[in-house]
Amino acid sequence: MARDLDEARRMRYQEVIQSFTLLDDVFMTAVFQDSLPCVDLVLQIILDQPNLRAERVITQDTVKNLRGHDVRLDVHAFADGREFNIEIQRAKSGADPRRARYHSSIMDANALPAGVDYEKLPESYVIFITETDVLGFGQPLYVIRRMIEGYSNVFDDGSHIIYVNSAMTDTSTSLGRLMHDFRCAQPEKMYYDVLAQRTRAFKQNEEGVSHVSALWEQLLKEEYEQGREAGIEKGIEQERLSSIRAVMTTCKLTAEKAMDMLAIPKINQERYKAML
Repeated sequence: MARDLDEARRMRYQEVIQSFTLLDDVFMTAVFQDSLPCVDLVLQIILDQPNLRAERVITQDTVKNLRGHDVRLDVHAFADGREFNIEIQRAKSGADPRRARYHSSIMDANALPAGVDYEKLPESYVIFITETDVLGFGQPLYVIRRMIEGYSNVFDDGSHIIYVNSAMTDTSTSLGRLMHDFRCAQPEKMYYDVLAQRTRAFKQNEEGVSHVSALWEQLLKEEYEQGREAGIEKGIEQERLSSIRAVMTTCKLTAEKAMDMLAIPKINQERYKAML
């Protein structure tokens, strides 16, 4: 019986993995983990700096704040003395401008050792790749800089916040092709070989699928326990809703994918979705 359940779960994972795109947090983590070429491609295109080369990358990097809220960075990269955070955000709430500000501040707080002069603070970039146009101006890319009021001068403090609207996939541009690939579940239809090869490895290679499944299992366990703790006093239904919300929020999945991974029967999913 246990073996049958394990096999059923494995098959369910494989099915959902095939539908994953780079906008799904757990899959993006697997694809970008230890892959400097993937990080290079994204930064080169978004920043329009074709010679940029990352020296180090950490995925799902938890940056501690001893007196406040910790931050888990989807992709944390370093290049040419600069620091980068690439975030995937499906929900508008996850891409709130104050969240971008907080990510930037946490990176700064951990970048300057005690006793080092402020001018040594590295230039930082927080890049939110969003599923929809959360800023609402109909542009594919938004660059946010501090300005001196009354003048057109930039207040050059070295901090940069960038929003990329993945809903715009104009394939006549390099950014549009990149966003197409972020939304594409089929590697053979991707434009950029480095992303296609990594996607193929984690969807069509047994070892790669197992790696994504294990990573997903770990995240699910963490988020289920958080949801369970939040909902344990509210009954089974509320506990399940709490687990769904936790998985959606932290793993940045749609309600349908979160419920699939929590093994909630299809017949019950519409009811739970209406209650979220």
